[in-house]
Amino acid sequence: MPVKIPHKLPASKVLINENIFVMPDDRASTQDIRPLKIVILNLMPNKIDTETQLLRLLSNSPLQIEVSFLHAATHESKNVDPMHLSDFYTSFEKIKHSKFDGLLITGAPLGLVDYELVHYWQEFTEIVDWSKHNVQSTFYLCWAAHAGLYHNYGIPKYPLEHKIFGVFEHTVDVKYAPMTRGFDDIFMVPHSRHSYIRPEDVKKHNELEVLASSEIAGMYLIATKNGREVYITGHSEYEVGTLKNEYERDVAKGLEIQMPVNYFPNNDPAKMPRVSWRAHASLLFSNWLDYCVYQETPYDISQLK
Repeated sequence: MPVKIPHKLPASKVLINENIFVMPDDRASTQDIRPLKIVILNLMPNKIDTETQLLRLLSNSPLQIEVSFLHAATHESKNVDPMHLSDFYTSFEKIKHSKFDGLLITGAPLGLVDYELVHYWQEFTEIVDWSKHNVQSTFYLCWAAHAGLYHNYGIPKYPLEHKIFGVFEHTVDVKYAPMTRGFDDIFMVPHSRHSYIRPEDVKKHNELEVLASSEIAGMYLIATKNGREVYITGHSEYEVGTLKNEYERDVAKGLEIQMPVNYFPNNDPAKMPRVSWRAHASLLFSNWLDYCVYQETPYDISQLK
């Protein structure tokens, strides 16, 4: 089924060329169906790439989805044309009186920054607090997952001696949870972060479950038992070349960076890596939309509490 997005959004052309069904506003308005309203708070510097990655995965559901984009009004984005933000993004101030079926919050390159020192931290926490009564389910990615767990439960992050960087094996810890339905016993996920959270801190909160994890990368999928909050510590949405671009960027800057693990064939950065996580990523997003959003959200979204 289609994902409903603005006609001129740059991601639209990419997705259409991949035979992904996207639907413009005029066609969607003629269908007698209520699409799921999903808002994406995009905190990543390269917003257009992130839009495409997320829309590609959200489109794999049989549900019709109406997507809108939100940016942090208290942050000046330096890596995107201001006209792009003006044309395709809105601010929290303009949507805070609306209700949504789902909220997706992306990661951000802030792993080494204390939460309270993030200059849009107050806006981030206001959006998180708002989501508890105005969104059926919130999906936190990478930095947002750590930040959300800190704000919602006081769970701290700890710095890593070396950055978790590469593609790692994961296993399912709770096989029959809706979010892990259909997962392979072993699946791959990219990670790129400087911090981690401790399992003992999560286990102090009975409403949280660790559904999947990695011996090396740590806890990966954490969710509340009612599905209203889903925390993903990795980057399942990444494309094949995303880690490559990050690695080459840091090498060019002269930064101390290790080669991403389990990524380049024969550990040769001159060779193009192969995707080993795409099927899992598609299932992860589909499960969230189906089991945490669609099957739980009221048809009359104004009744959401």
